[in-house]
Amino acid sequence: MIVTGIEEFTKSRSRVFLDGEFAFVLYKGELRHYHLKVGEAVSEADYGQIMGELLPKRAKLRAMNLLLKKDYTTAQLREKLQKGEYPADIVQQALDYVEAFHYTDDLRYATDYITYHQDSKTKLRLEQDLRARGIPKDVLEEAWKSWEQAGGCQHEEEMIGELLRKRGYDPENATPTQQKKEYGFLMRKGFSAEKVRRAIWGRSEMWGE
Repeated sequence: MIVTGIEEFTKSRSRVFLDGEFAFVLYKGELRHYHLKVGEAVSEADYGQIMGELLPKRAKLRAMNLLLKKDYTTAQLREKLQKGEYPADIVQQALDYVEAFHYTDDLRYATDYITYHQDSKTKLRLEQDLRARGIPKDVLEEAWKSWEQAGGCQHEEEMIGELLRKRGYDPENATPTQQKKEYGFLMRKGFSAEKVRRAIWGRSEMWGE
């Protein structure tokens, strides 16, 4: 393999191209250590060490350091590592490593997220949030089952009533403009249209009637 290009990635790191294709990112000191120069060959031993030892170790440490600061879904962690321009197979090695130690667990993440936000977000909004974080549909379904088995439940009517009370909404004296405004607010929150209409225009137990 011939080094066909070396481009600056950051002040301390550079992209290395082999035989015309992007291969990996190395620190500038590592370029010197492995004697990588444009137009010169890379020995099989050096390439094997870079791809088999150096980069996998670095990617695993990067993943661990990220998880020390906050929880990530597998998809979020993959995206973080990809931004560091690690080769795809090395990204997967790092993901497999942290998953093997249960440092990442999409089912646990989703279940915890639902539990934490169950009183402030609708099921629709929770699902949108979790899908945006890369939680697969089947894992999301399992998370809801786990949440329900642990006693979790949502009462949208109560949630709607609490939100409207906090916003100072008076169902008896609200003007059509106020009704329309609160209707839009609640729909954007992800509540069902039927329950929102009942709260805004109909008599409901949520108002103690």
